[in-house]
Amino acid sequence: MTEQEKERPGSNGKGDFWQRFTLAALLERMPPWMKNKYILTILVFLVWIFLLDPNNLISRVREIRTLHRLEKEKEYYMARIEEDRRKLNELRTSNENLEKYAREQYRMKRPDEDLFIIVTPEQERKIRRERKVSKTPKPAVKRASKKSQK
Repeated sequence: MTEQEKERPGSNGKGDFWQRFTLAALLERMPPWMKNKYILTILVFLVWIFLLDPNNLISRVREIRTLHRLEKEKEYYMARIEEDRRKLNELRTSNENLEKYAREQYRMKRPDEDLFIIVTPEQERKIRRERKVSKTPKPAVKRASKKSQK
């Protein structure tokens, strides 16, 4: 403890706590490179670009990921559309293909015959993927408590 701090009126000998947080005191303790107005401007600009701007870097990365995911989905659906067009063209051009499709997809048969369809494991996986049912949680059932039943 210095003698000046002891002699200061209203001082408790430890120095005034709030005097350390005045603007002048903070400026004295700052390193010289932080006092440069150009560096401060660049830092403010970078903070603005990365965090505060509506088109900031974080949202741009999310949008780019979403764009790539949507492009992959578009390619998948375009391939499915092309495959479905090909199948539809086959069904429209030939009654034999229409009958074959009805037997394979809808398990249709004539009354006097038995129909056996042999499916490879690869085809079975494809069928299961296409018919996959989304699992939804069961609705919660409210049960009355023992106190409310009495």
